[in-house]
Amino acid sequence: MNYVIPPAAVVSLPIVGSDQRFPVRRVYCVGRNYVEHAKEMGFTGREAPFFFLKPADAVAVCAAGDTVDIAYPSLTKNYHHEVELVVAIGTGGKNIAAADAVKHIYGYAIGLDMTRRDLQGESKKTGRPWEIGKAVDQSAPTGPITPITQSGEINSGNIALTVNGKTTQSSDVDKLIWSINEIIEHLSAAWELQPGDLIMTGTPEGVAAVVAGDVMVASCAGVESITVRLV
Repeated sequence: MNYVIPPAAVVSLPIVGSDQRFPVRRVYCVGRNYVEHAKEMGFTGREAPFFFLKPADAVAVCAAGDTVDIAYPSLTKNYHHEVELVVAIGTGGKNIAAADAVKHIYGYAIGLDMTRRDLQGESKKTGRPWEIGKAVDQSAPTGPITPITQSGEINSGNIALTVNGKTTQSSDVDKLIWSINEIIEHLSAAWELQPGDLIMTGTPEGVAAVVAGDVMVASCAGVESITVRLV
């Protein structure tokens, strides 16, 4: 193929126990999917799930045992961390039933949905899209993918984030308002999922601002932890 400019490199994540890589196609995110986080954002109840996207090149690749630096972005004075269990899709499909969803999962990872909260808030007030708050460069640090053949299906287990050694977020995956299988059902009704898609499944309560120099450690039972430093 003769391109007028060099095509962008494929974003890919390491796979635990393998020298192969997982190529990232799209990054889907679920909004307000833990009860206590929904409350802290001013919402209650089991709303129908809603979604937004981040570009694939927002993924900051985190290898186990390494500290990955990400830049504090422009235009914000209120940059928030949101720790999330990430689902990697290995088999695509449309209108996938929740009962069949696990067959489409390749594996899991831990990730951060970094958010320019002040700009997201302005977008909400004016009814504008969230991209300026959510689709930020390096705003999706994501760790190595643990294949489901190694982890088993993850429906419960502690998910947590520390900032400079202090725990700011801590919950359990079983507190998701919409389970992972239900998320896949709803998401695949709106888009045809493809191999390489990532789903950030929502964050628990405790989201807060971080500043340059802060070190975040994100963890979830069943997957490799990541360490991210804001610079």
